[in-house]
Amino acid sequence: MHNNIKYPILETLKEASKLDQSHDMWPGRDNAFHSFLSQGFPHKKLEKWRNTDLSEFLEKDYQYIPNTDPISESDINSIFHCEIHNFETYLFTLHNGAYVYKQSPITTLDNGVVIGSLRSAWESHNDLVKPYLNELTENMLNGMVSLNSALATAGLFVYVPDNVKVEKPVQLVNMINTDKNPFIQAKNLIVVGKNAELTFVQCDDSVNDQDSFMNVVSEFHLKEGAKLDHYKLQNKELSSVLINTSFFSLKKDSKLKTNTITLNGGNIRNETIVNLDGEGAEADIFGLYLADKTQHIDNQVLVRHNAANCYSNELFKGILDDEASAAFNGHILVQPEAQKTNAFQNNKNILLTDTAQVATKPFLEIYADDVKCSHGATVGQLDEDALFYLKQRGICDLNAKMLLMYAFAEDIIRHISIPSLHDSTSDMVSRRLKGELSACNQCVLHCNDQKPMEFDIDLSKI
Repeated sequence: MHNNIKYPILETLKEASKLDQSHDMWPGRDNAFHSFLSQGFPHKKLEKWRNTDLSEFLEKDYQYIPNTDPISESDINSIFHCEIHNFETYLFTLHNGAYVYKQSPITTLDNGVVIGSLRSAWESHNDLVKPYLNELTENMLNGMVSLNSALATAGLFVYVPDNVKVEKPVQLVNMINTDKNPFIQAKNLIVVGKNAELTFVQCDDSVNDQDSFMNVVSEFHLKEGAKLDHYKLQNKELSSVLINTSFFSLKKDSKLKTNTITLNGGNIRNETIVNLDGEGAEADIFGLYLADKTQHIDNQVLVRHNAANCYSNELFKGILDDEASAAFNGHILVQPEAQKTNAFQNNKNILLTDTAQVATKPFLEIYADDVKCSHGATVGQLDEDALFYLKQRGICDLNAKMLLMYAFAEDIIRHISIPSLHDSTSDMVSRRLKGELSACNQCVLHCNDQKPMEFDIDLSKI
């Protein structure tokens, strides 16, 4: 069992695995737990985890939260209220690991779209869930994935029928609001039918979160000609752990755009596995991470080109301050049959202090000879020439730095195609930079000061 035995949570997980093998749940859970025991929790001796150490967090005294049946909560707004103006969505909530609903755990829209609790969907819409659930999940990827397959029951299910365009975005808020140090597993399944279109927004938030450990696995199935616009917005507490693993399958001529914006978090790991399984499939994969204090953010991306004439583009950017650390591991795999592949990958980082660290590893593995592929990575500081240019035009040093950092981040933000979400994210990034990554106390405007501004003018001197 490798290093599992020393962690307090292990015995609780063993008991939970015995109790949660109910007849109404999907099969394979027992095998997945044995796979977890054989692999153990990921550790730094594993190549893909060498920059992310979970041992410090796993030694804490967590309380395992069983993912039971969905919970009816009539006043959902008391739990979460989205503050993005003019942002109309189909809003669904996971609260401390439990699916929360107002009227019904499963909603069927007029156009045939089915949205709701994954657990309830398994019972009431088994014909829609069974063909797809766990078809993409790779339990041998690491112990966190197999643990999720063994214990997760709560989560969101979205099914978009063929030729249906969902007019409003579907928004999932995964929120922690407890002081019980929860250890939570969640699973999401999203299926987009032939020539269908969906915009899906995942929000990971904390309200009252002392120490939490959240392990989420999501599966995205894109059929022929399908389009998915996917966003992950992460704003977690400094003591939280979030392991987020997403599997995508793209069939012929399908298109994916996924964008991960990480504003805050104690220890966050996002792993994205994209399988281009059909000719003409396209994937744009973007990410922005802002970290300070002792925060750690790890982005892992694997793109498998399994068919000919496919396109993928990765661009991740990070700004790190104080003693923050980050990791990026990008892997593009081009199979022998994937001729005419176009694949591009880039990771750019700005370090604001000598104590901030980033480990970046772009990687190409190509077995076809008719391809266009490139990869690159940069780690540096703010451009001194650009700073000099701005200061020569009357902008103070601190504000000049903030402007350069925002311009650097905007290269990712501009790929958000929902106007209200773009504006809100732009504002959050700007406030994040002003408030914690670059103090602007010398600016006369004092953007972070909530007091009204006063300009005293001595009229006698006019």
